[in-house]
Amino acid sequence: MTIDLNSDLGEGFGRWRLGDDEALLSIVTSANVACGFHAGDPTIMRTVCELAAARGVAIGAQVSYRDLGGFGRRFIDVPPEELSDDIVYQLGSLDAFARLAGTRVRYVKPHGALYNAIVHHEEQAAAVVAAVRAYDRALPVLGLPGSAWLRRAESAGLATVTEGFADRAYTPQGTLVPRGTPGAVLHDPEEVAERCLRMARGEPIEAVDGTPLIVRAESICVHGDSPDAVRMARRVSESLKAGGIELSSFTREAA
Repeated sequence: MTIDLNSDLGEGFGRWRLGDDEALLSIVTSANVACGFHAGDPTIMRTVCELAAARGVAIGAQVSYRDLGGFGRRFIDVPPEELSDDIVYQLGSLDAFARLAGTRVRYVKPHGALYNAIVHHEEQAAAVVAAVRAYDRALPVLGLPGSAWLRRAESAGLATVTEGFADRAYTPQGTLVPRGTPGAVLHDPEEVAERCLRMARGEPIEAVDGTPLIVRAESICVHGDSPDAVRMARRVSESLKAGGIELSSFTREAA
């Protein structure tokens, strides 16, 4: 059995730094790199791409709403054509730095409010799909199982990859509990590691109300901006490997 372990990286801006990108890149197999709209600047993007390339970690474009002040966690009712252009712009920016590092962008994962919106928002989901197809229809896309985003991407001929979240609580319907809700973010590395092993094996985890829930995940995300993100990612990695699960990127070319 194999599974991908991903994390959101490059989420600083200017003098501000968030998370330990270098440490996480020694653990994860895929890096969702901020493309400048919710976080990330050219120097950070180039640095993270170089570090990821040197470690054989697949680089993914973590595209978002144009919301630097809100860290991409506020819904924005962007017209579809404008949203598509914003996604293409972000893809091209990160891909340039990936190519300078001797690799390229291998997949696409929306961030924050955009990720959650296109679980159900058909028009915006279609806009993001259109942008990926226009830029490079060979790029796989990462998202929540059962989302409009993955359904539309699959219908458009894109490769889809289902994602589970190590440190986020789920509703009984399989969506993420909103961040403002108590208990939405999990902090115990041991609890999180055990949950991830169950996810990888296809076993049920507990939803926020205690009901059993199957999360079918080909990739598991450990958020890079959590206070204890490195320790959390390391325990998840150790737990998966001890349980006989091999960690490997879902992209073909990455190590």
